[in-house]
Amino acid sequence: MAGHLALILHAHLPFVRHPEHEHFLEEDWLFEAITETYIPLLQMMRRLVNDDVPFKLTMSLTPTLCAMLQDDLLRERYVRHVDLLIDLAARERRRNRNESELAELAQFYFELFSASRRFFVNEWNGDLLAAFLQLRDVGALEIIACAATHGLLPLIHQQSREAARAQVLIGRDVHIDVFHTEPTGFWLPECAYAPGLDTILQEANVRWFVLDAHGLLFGTPAPQRAIYAPCYTPAGPAAFARDRDSSRQVWSAEEGYPGDPAYREFYRDVGFDLPLEHLGPIARGVRKFSGVKYHRITGRKAEKQLYDRAEAEKAADAHAAHFLEQRCAQFRQLAALNIDPTVVVPFDAELFGHWWFEGPRFLESFIRKAAFDQKDFCLTTPSEYLETDPTQQTIEPAASSWGDKGHLEVWIDKNNSWIYPHLHAAAARMSKLAQDFSVGGQPLRLPEKKSPGIAPTLQDRSLKQLARELLLAQSSDWAFLMRTGTAREYATKRTIDHLTRFNQLHDQLAAGQLDEKFLADCEWRDNLFPNINWRYYCGGGP
Repeated sequence: MAGHLALILHAHLPFVRHPEHEHFLEEDWLFEAITETYIPLLQMMRRLVNDDVPFKLTMSLTPTLCAMLQDDLLRERYVRHVDLLIDLAARERRRNRNESELAELAQFYFELFSASRRFFVNEWNGDLLAAFLQLRDVGALEIIACAATHGLLPLIHQQSREAARAQVLIGRDVHIDVFHTEPTGFWLPECAYAPGLDTILQEANVRWFVLDAHGLLFGTPAPQRAIYAPCYTPAGPAAFARDRDSSRQVWSAEEGYPGDPAYREFYRDVGFDLPLEHLGPIARGVRKFSGVKYHRITGRKAEKQLYDRAEAEKAADAHAAHFLEQRCAQFRQLAALNIDPTVVVPFDAELFGHWWFEGPRFLESFIRKAAFDQKDFCLTTPSEYLETDPTQQTIEPAASSWGDKGHLEVWIDKNNSWIYPHLHAAAARMSKLAQDFSVGGQPLRLPEKKSPGIAPTLQDRSLKQLARELLLAQSSDWAFLMRTGTAREYATKRTIDHLTRFNQLHDQLAAGQLDEKFLADCEWRDNLFPNINWRYYCGGGP
């Protein structure tokens, strides 16, 4: 083999769980991703394993996503959600019974939603993480870790090394709790890196992470093999660089495959086309995406043609063949330059199925063709590559991200920059509390200092909840949603709510007058990370 190709899928959603409401609109983000991305990807990988197709795939499953997939309330709500989708598709079959093309599409959705329910309930008893674990155990899938709540580490680290350290180490701990092993790889949220983060990753015993291309290309000294080999950082972990050309060919709606007119149109949905009274309980009186989409990308909204599943699958197969040809040509070109390359191609997992409905078909077709139809490269994982090629150059990577223009502008602009003084102040207060309530500031000792009138167990609970509220406020998703405007009010409210609860708990603990009812309510709302170690905020490490 002349080279190695590492496909990496980053599966992430912010923690959205609202037990205080019977139904909550933003919880649909999880339900849509389960039906349209996570189940299709699991089914795809199981088919490949069952057909003895040799392949390697890497996925990050972030701590917030794992917390939601483990949550009994959200599992129950997903089943109710998919039941309503099945009901809607059944009613659509009746409504369209005299229009053959629409009736056929309605039947397709009825079967799709029914199969999703069977997979979730009958095959895995609501535990999709167990399905991912099974694929890992057979050697097809490497699962890597991520920061606790997808906090933007360079910004956090700039103001508080302790807070950045807590994001990484708590993310590592959650991975161990869920997947029963230490992670070898780590997904930096938004691929955002700044010098100094490598020391925290080294403390977490992380062996590798992914940067955008310019993070490696502008490193010091310059990388001898450009982006086609990892480089060790001064602290130890290896940095792999994203191959932009390969990535752009897939994800770009303008230049890439998802914009093909044969594919399903994401934005044309019966949730906006049909009367609310017909949509029934799935809509709950609100215009929103239902997941039932009858049109392809062609033309303007009023002129769009009906979706043809068979034609879309042919297009996905053709694009998979084209992508394989392009990668083979790329590897042959690099081989001619006497470079033994590794090409890293990471994507948001939700691209496959949710945003690009045919994405799982494309990915499966590409993997099958890559396994049998070429000899220019083999599929690998970064961990496997480092095992066989441990000798690499050492450089200091440059500050970078995979956001627009390559740095942090997406998360620091006029719509969201107001949050950072509040987040930095809360991080400083959390570190001060952790130091005050640990013996000599040592992170692994039991609390020594006691708040007057507060039992030690209650004190420990409050410190854990303070850490949860701070971590949730730091999620990069809120700043991103404020910037794009897609859910600005919700993202703003979430940031303010977590900071408000943090400050209230902080003041109560500092004053020795903790309101246990308020604490219990916070724990009920934000119940993730039961084993969270607040002592990481004491600092430590190099």
